[in-house]
Amino acid sequence: MVSSRRSVVDASSLTGWFKSSYSGGDQGECLEVACGYATVPVRDSKAADGPALTFSPEGWTRFVTAVKHGEFPA
Repeated sequence: MVSSRRSVVDASSLTGWFKSSYSGGDQGECLEVACGYATVPVRDSKAADGPALTFSPEGWTRFVTAVKHGEFPA
């Protein structure tokens, strides 16, 4: 269940996880996102049963847009 505290202790309790089609290789730097929730859960793909952070849909959209526009240094 998604917490109101912006995190989920055990991300494996959620369903619908997917990895970006841009994730490839085995660099180990992949995030997964789950759809179908009021907030957007995000977890480290290497730790499926670890914690997940949750973002408002608007916050997640702003983050993805900023990444696409190269607003974060490499």
